[in-house]
Parts: sequence; structure tokens; C-alpha cells
Amino acid sequence: MALCSIGPGHALAAEGAVMYRCPGNDYNNTLSPKEAKDKGCKTIEGAPITIIQGTKPRPVTAGSPASAGPAVSRIDPAEQRARDSDARRILEAELKREEDRLATMKAEYNNGEPERLGNEKNFQKYMDRVGDMKAAIVRKESDIAAIKRELTKQ
Repeated sequence: MALCSIGPGHALAAEGAVMYRCPGNDYNNTLSPKEAKDKGCKTIEGAPITIIQGTKPRPVTAGSPASAGPAVSRIDPAEQRARDSDARRILEAELKREEDRLATMKAEYNNGEPERLGNEKNFQKYMDRVGDMKAAIVRKESDIAAIKRELTKQ
């Protein structure tokens, strides 16, 4: 097989080689005619074939600076304390807001017997709303637990 090599990552043109198209969209020029027939491959004739080779990865040496990873930037301790303080304040405000909303939701839920709305003459509509309210309360309690976990990490 005669190949014209231009360099890595460039196109190579196959001249005079028999190219086979095998099942599974596989193209091969290293098979013998018998192997190609056994695999169910068909000869491609008349169409120029272009083969693109990928670039080869560079070997990594132990002493290269690229393998050391990015340099860790240091933050001033006072600035870090200020950031932590801000994060804690934000989490505490969010916790208070979520707890207030949970209290409102529980008051509306009324231990599983909320007031019926005017459009809930159908009992199933009422039960659907009660189920939705219960699910929302469970989600809100889960959110509050997550915020408390974040606060303990601070």
C-alpha cells in the first residue's frame, strides 16, 4: 500500500490500495480478500479515499511543570473571614425566611384539614390540594435541613 505522508494531523491519500467497507461503518485496507469476504466487507472502487490521522499525545515527564497542576492562589485570612461571615449571614437569612414560610404553610395545612376553597366542591380536588400541600411542607422541611447542614459546615 502506498501512502503519502505529509505530517501528523494531516490528510493521507491511499493510492492503488484496495479499501473495504465493512458492516458497522468500518473502513479497512489491511484485510486480505478472503478476510474481507468472511467479514461481509465490500470493495470500494472509484472513490478517492482520504484518511485523517489524529494527533498523538505528548509524553509527560515527571519533572515537567505542566504536571504539577495550577498554582494555588492564597487569599488573605482577613478577606476569607469576611467571606465566611457574609456566607453565614446569607445562610441565616435564608434559613429564617424558609422557616417563616414553613410556619405559614403549616398554618394553611391545618393538620391535614385546610379550609375548602370555593372551587373545591368536588372532594377529590380538595384531597389533591391537601396532598400537594403536604408534599410542599415535606420539601420545605428538607430545604431547611439542608440549610442547617450548610450552616454547621461554616
